[in-house]
Amino acid sequence: MREQFFWTAALLTGIWAAPLEVVFSNPIPSPRLTFSPNGTFTLAIFEDLHYGEGEANPPSSGWGPISDRKSTGVLHTLLKHERPHLAVLNGDLITGENTHAHNSTRYLDQIVAPLVAARVPWASTYGNHDRQQNLSPRSLLARERRLYPHLSLTRCMTCAPGDRDANPDAGITNYFLPVYPANSTRPALILWFFDSRGGREYEPGPLLPENSTHLPPPIPQSVHPDAVAWFETAHAALAAKYGPLPSLAFAHIPPYPSLFLQGSGKVDPRRTPGINDDVPVDSQGLKKGVWDGSDAPFLRALGRARVVGVWSGHDHGNDWCGRWNSTLDAPSGGGEVSPPVRGLFVCFGRHTGYGGYGRWMRGARVVRVGFGGEVETWVRLEDGSVSGRVRLNGTYGADRYERVERKFSS
Repeated sequence: MREQFFWTAALLTGIWAAPLEVVFSNPIPSPRLTFSPNGTFTLAIFEDLHYGEGEANPPSSGWGPISDRKSTGVLHTLLKHERPHLAVLNGDLITGENTHAHNSTRYLDQIVAPLVAARVPWASTYGNHDRQQNLSPRSLLARERRLYPHLSLTRCMTCAPGDRDANPDAGITNYFLPVYPANSTRPALILWFFDSRGGREYEPGPLLPENSTHLPPPIPQSVHPDAVAWFETAHAALAAKYGPLPSLAFAHIPPYPSLFLQGSGKVDPRRTPGINDDVPVDSQGLKKGVWDGSDAPFLRALGRARVVGVWSGHDHGNDWCGRWNSTLDAPSGGGEVSPPVRGLFVCFGRHTGYGGYGRWMRGARVVRVGFGGEVETWVRLEDGSVSGRVRLNGTYGADRYERVERKFSS
């Protein structure tokens, strides 16, 4: 918790004006993330686990606690096939609208049990289903940090001490993690995590149907401008101290370019292999099906920072990667994205949990990064097979790969 104190203290005093010695008082998280001796760092992304659905249902229903047990089995299986340096729980860990305030965060213990058993550290982003009437993302983070301090790397760098938010609307899981060479204190890679929000305000009470007029108000689905401002300041501080560093970003709800690429016919089974069954993409910044530009500040910031790519979930029927260049792919509504975002990769993970909609075979996206920022990625399925292995490089989108087989879980 000492690290969290330094970061939140910097935010209270104004990280935008904080000297580097304040911002970097303790930049190395515990456990420390390091590249392997061969110069690679591997992470596995688990998307949309959706624990806690239909918690009173009997096994004969085929949906409910039995789904959670199946999800736990998937996690164990995937961790046997892949031994990542880090697991990313990339949103919708829990289906909060199906849970009660007194037990909603306890599902976390089931979720992370396979990671604890395998001694794999993890970092979370929270999704729209993790922010509901009876599920508080702040309480979820508190449980992660209290019960699993030696494995959970999840943080809130836009929060203030004393359980107060610098801005309550900015979300919770906005933070970064540095990755180091084995024998160095100078990072070689930065992992950025963003809260794409959505869901509803936390107002605990009896479970209400989705069409109830008494539900708490909904929250916009986009990275908040204050989180973007934090990112720009933190990125500038890192660049001033260490110079340019390759970086990857994670947010549960996909950014607008995912919708644009799909809608403009640029998702190709040979050039951008993957399943593409969720049409249209439910991206950030959508309002009644029209992009309102609310994630444009996020995209501009990613472009200025030269982030390699953004990994998302949310749409269970998609697992492709695309490449977006705003100088060529200008948004059709909601405002310009300038300066141009040159070659930003936008990637979907794979629906991992048996909760949530869809029968596509469960799996996880695996990402392997080299010292220079080279990225290779694939999907590991629960049957042990590998799907859609690609290299995210300068020729991605022109290179041809094998088509992905659409598999389904029984």
